[in-house]
Amino acid sequence: MAATKIEISGPKSLFSNEFLCNSTTLLISRKRRTVKVRMPVAATAAFTAVQMEAKLIELDSIKVIPETPVQFAVSGKVTVEYDAMEQMKELMFNWWDSSKTAIDAQRGVFLQLVSSDIDPRTGKAKVSKEAILDWSRDLPINADKFVTHEVQFLVDGNFGVPGAILVTNKNSKEFYLKSITLEGFLHFDCQSWLREKALRELRGNGEGVRVLSDRIYDYDIYNDLGNPDKGLEFARPDLGGQRRPYPRRCRTGRPSTNLDPKSESPANEMMPMRTVDAGSRKGMMNNLFPFFKHSIEGDSINSFADINNLYKESRNRSNFPVESTADAFKFDPPNIVSREASCCLRDDEFGRFTLAGMNPISIERLKVFPPVSKLDPSIYGPTQSALREEHLISHLDGMSVQQAIEKKKLFTLDYHDVFLPFLSSINAHPNRKAYATRTIFLLTQFGTLKPIAIELSLPSMNPFKPSKQVITPPEDATSNWQWQLAKAHVCSNDSGAHELIQHWLRTHACMEPFIIAARRHLSVMHPIHKLLHPHMRYTMDINARARELLITADGIIESLFSTKECSMEITSLAYKNWRFDMESLPADLIRRGIAEQDPTEPHGIKLLIEDYPYANDGLLIWSAIERLVKDYVNHYYPDSNSIRSDSELNTWYYESINVGHADLRHETWWPKLSTPDDLVSILATLIWISSAKHAALNFGQYHYGGYVPVRPPYMRRLIPNEDDPEYSNFVSDPEGYFLSSLPSLKEMTFLLSVLDMLSTHSDDEEYLGDRKELSTWRGNPEIIEAFYRFSMEMKAIEKEIDRRNSDPKLRNRCGAGVSPYQLLVPFSGPGVSCRGVPNSISI
Repeated sequence: MAATKIEISGPKSLFSNEFLCNSTTLLISRKRRTVKVRMPVAATAAFTAVQMEAKLIELDSIKVIPETPVQFAVSGKVTVEYDAMEQMKELMFNWWDSSKTAIDAQRGVFLQLVSSDIDPRTGKAKVSKEAILDWSRDLPINADKFVTHEVQFLVDGNFGVPGAILVTNKNSKEFYLKSITLEGFLHFDCQSWLREKALRELRGNGEGVRVLSDRIYDYDIYNDLGNPDKGLEFARPDLGGQRRPYPRRCRTGRPSTNLDPKSESPANEMMPMRTVDAGSRKGMMNNLFPFFKHSIEGDSINSFADINNLYKESRNRSNFPVESTADAFKFDPPNIVSREASCCLRDDEFGRFTLAGMNPISIERLKVFPPVSKLDPSIYGPTQSALREEHLISHLDGMSVQQAIEKKKLFTLDYHDVFLPFLSSINAHPNRKAYATRTIFLLTQFGTLKPIAIELSLPSMNPFKPSKQVITPPEDATSNWQWQLAKAHVCSNDSGAHELIQHWLRTHACMEPFIIAARRHLSVMHPIHKLLHPHMRYTMDINARARELLITADGIIESLFSTKECSMEITSLAYKNWRFDMESLPADLIRRGIAEQDPTEPHGIKLLIEDYPYANDGLLIWSAIERLVKDYVNHYYPDSNSIRSDSELNTWYYESINVGHADLRHETWWPKLSTPDDLVSILATLIWISSAKHAALNFGQYHYGGYVPVRPPYMRRLIPNEDDPEYSNFVSDPEGYFLSSLPSLKEMTFLLSVLDMLSTHSDDEEYLGDRKELSTWRGNPEIIEAFYRFSMEMKAIEKEIDRRNSDPKLRNRCGAGVSPYQLLVPFSGPGVSCRGVPNSISI
């Protein structure tokens, strides 16, 4: 048998009685054993947050007789969550428990209130009589997701104020305890020693073997990506440490899974996992027919029509409610990219997608020409670019290159230093061929970006053969197909950089250390934990699933992108240049040269590309987040002294840097935490990353990346030069050469299945502006009002984005054949909608 305590504690110097009302509390395991079951709370322990709500009870009329203390009953409601899929199984277990009543009369769940007062006779905290919860008789067959049971606690009149609840599960089946609501007390006197004891158990002592029921948060390096037992080709280097710096992940010792501590995955928290699984099944069904078809008929692509046949017919589905048999195993057509007769990426789309596409955060202003590499020339060759003024001059509307730079008209996608160190390994694969690319864009008078030159670099192998070439917009048929191939190679670079660096590293991986530290050092009652809680939801579980499926050796990323076994090493190299102080939206825009500080502008910065949909919409959300966080922080931390005196807050931030991001801990750019303004900046940045930034990078993957000729995840052939043996084949059949450079049809269907799954909103998605637990702040009307204003702002932002998408002056989001930019529309329904900003990194 085992017991679990719900400990309610907090520094008196920080928390007032009204704040402690309705506080969320922790369940801490006191005894554990391994139980292999799916539900999140083992029979030996209950692991969850429990919300305590209370009202004042008048005790003046009660006369206490010292010899026989007056007792009174405190009513409570216990809410337990049930998984509908497990409900019948649960009833069977309960029936089995009931059949053993004569043998074991102590079945059930036992609850005791623990006072914050010490009993002078025993020297221990006072406790109530045990309240017994036995749902073996009470669970209805058609129980909802949450079922509430009534209990009563019998306490003495001199019991004092509760400081914890002791929960003991003596059933044979685990359960998930969602909340306990009490009547009879205005607040809980949460002593700091209770709080610290709870946090110590969450941190663990770093010793012993972890078991299934453990609820311990600890750090580890990424040492679980390879599988050398399967073969040397599946070995992958550890990430984390001086040689390959990396953020830390959550470490567990669970025997058969990488999923993180038990409390992260109650039944309701598993919805994204179910979405992933449902998406996998959907993708498998879509993949099944093409797999057999191409196995029989061959996997070669003879024309663009072969690719178009992967998709359902583009037509008004409302006029054809019954899906044809031919469409049953096909994919929905992406509704963002055009699929015209040429089926290649148009120049105007190429420019627009850098500002309003799947990866709108890599574009930078060109400040130095020719560009210069920062790589070691003794290893990677000359640092000078092959780009020259003669490549650009005819496209600059009468300006020289220097004049265009001074007028801030030139911009670049520069993946040279990202990919060049790994090209030898990548190109050693027979079906992977890549360059390290640089693309130069001109900002036109219409506010759009026009690609005017592409530099393609390879490792310097032969001193007599140039390793760099520059391709410019076409002048004839041959150069047209060279230009199309060059753009495809740029998009291949961009796909890998987006998925690995911008998406995985800068949101998923870099957020996890802050979440681990929060679980270890911020009590669930702490105001900053309460603020961040919805923005930490799902993330560690999703990251654990990614380590199993996406970024592992021979996983989805290595199978679908050009980077193969180099994928995670590329992110380690990029992590060296990551800076938390540059992750807020305004700081990121300024760093990339896209904006300049201007206090006269509404958001304090001036965009140099005025029609930049990601930045324009993102600044609306960023400013709303910043205002909410400022109102919240100023309520709890009126001055610098309140920041300095909060040991939990300071320990959380210190450990996030010095342990969670240990490899960068000595960098001088880390923001200080000394004032309320410092805290506002740190928290607003974390909320921005976990919500809007991740949404912009994730939920457009299917619609922006789902038509492979426009955005290939990798290429299989390089662009032939005149002295290459393949050049004659290219000239005689350029379209065939282009198609043979793309992934095979089977690989395309696999990619579409994955992108569809990753772009899906779950049914229980909680969006920015939604707060499900406002009752937590019932005693703080100022906080509730701040959240209400924030919710109204999100609704106003949605209307403003709709207005912008209808403005013909904004050519990057409105016009004939131009898709509206909706990725930062705050709300969405379930499924693949290409819109919606969840609170957290939920998939």
